[in-house]
Amino acid sequence: METEKTVQETPAENKMGTMPIPKLLLTMSLPMIISMLVQALYNVVDSVFVSQINENALTAVSLAFPIQNLMIAVASGTGVGVNALLSRSLGEKNFEQADKAANNSILLALLSYLVFALIGIFGSNLFFASQTSDPQIREYGYQYMSIICIFSFGSFLQINMERLLQSTGLTFYTMITQGTGAIINIIFDPIMIFGLFGFPKMGVAGAAAATVFGQIVAMILAIYFNFKKNKELKLSRKTLRFDGPTVKAIYLVGIPSILMMSIGSVMTYGMNKILLMFSSTAAAVFGVYFKLQSFFFMPVFGLNNGMVPIVAFNYGARSKKRITHTIRLSCITACVMMLCGILAFNLIPEVLLGFFNASEDLLAIGCKALRTISISYIFAGFCIIFGSVFQALGNGVYSLIVSVCRQLLVLLPSAWILAVTFGLDAVWYSFPIAEVASIIASIILFRRIYTKKIQRL
Repeated sequence: METEKTVQETPAENKMGTMPIPKLLLTMSLPMIISMLVQALYNVVDSVFVSQINENALTAVSLAFPIQNLMIAVASGTGVGVNALLSRSLGEKNFEQADKAANNSILLALLSYLVFALIGIFGSNLFFASQTSDPQIREYGYQYMSIICIFSFGSFLQINMERLLQSTGLTFYTMITQGTGAIINIIFDPIMIFGLFGFPKMGVAGAAAATVFGQIVAMILAIYFNFKKNKELKLSRKTLRFDGPTVKAIYLVGIPSILMMSIGSVMTYGMNKILLMFSSTAAAVFGVYFKLQSFFFMPVFGLNNGMVPIVAFNYGARSKKRITHTIRLSCITACVMMLCGILAFNLIPEVLLGFFNASEDLLAIGCKALRTISISYIFAGFCIIFGSVFQALGNGVYSLIVSVCRQLLVLLPSAWILAVTFGLDAVWYSFPIAEVASIIASIILFRRIYTKKIQRL
């Protein structure tokens, strides 16, 4: 009991400033990696059950992905700004600023939710009408997207509260919240989609309902853990008021991060339009790919979530050695994770696609797509880590530059050129082409930020 009490009373800031880096990175990242893997599982399970309805249902969920990604971009991008400001403030022992950042982040999450609720109510039909004329796909898409947006308060507040826990080193609790939400979604997916145990058969709408239900439960847990376990921050309804300088500091890092992740929505929307030139099956393949790749990218993002507060804290504490050690170890770990993706997509693509009730046409297109896209994973691990380092050091605009270069200036134009020149199979080569451009830009910008900020510590 005495040992447990001592551990709990040790400030998270001391741990991030003194614990050996390999052990610290493992301690901070492992809970996030596990929770991200569970998140990846429920993303896949969602589409697996939807695919049992028919291929149009799978296509509709795939076409809704840009809006879901945009919501995550706003919530997570704001969270990156909050995370960087909080960790830096704690490293500088500026506890008043840390409390302001935490309380303002809650208000920003609620404001973001209101925007997307309005998009869900008034924009769902228009969004799907801009992509396809198939009435069944449009109806499925409207059902799914409207529910996801109108009830997105669970997602926004869950992500916000989890960022506060991460910033103070309490990543174990974020593993619980994310894991619980994901498990609830997995359990209720078949129940609500197919109408089991007395529930009405809701079809595609059931998949959306299960998703938001899991997010709301996770939100409640995250709020509880912050008020009961997070002793580093003081959260109170009385202090929930906007502070201009704090909001500016959050969005100085957060807006580039939001834009960077939002670019993924633009890329996905554009890629869907290109693939729909060939068939709805090609668009479904792209959606399935995004579900499958989450098994390899989500753990890297979990590693990032553990790495960012370590880099930000030690930058505030002016510890050059700990920063460089953290970056080096994170790059090696990320590359090992991406190697697993290369092996899986090249050795067992038929098995992976088979989980989605794949037709012969989907299998033929999908196997070629997975093998080709996986070439880009050789560089992806480095690029993801460098992007998070930029954000942790307050240079989120560098991440934005790399993302714009990769997804808008290279990937989409090359995909369109390859599509009209060589056909569908060639489109997938736009991903490795874009990743080469991304790694070149990342290395140039990292050398610049290293010279200006890290080397001078």
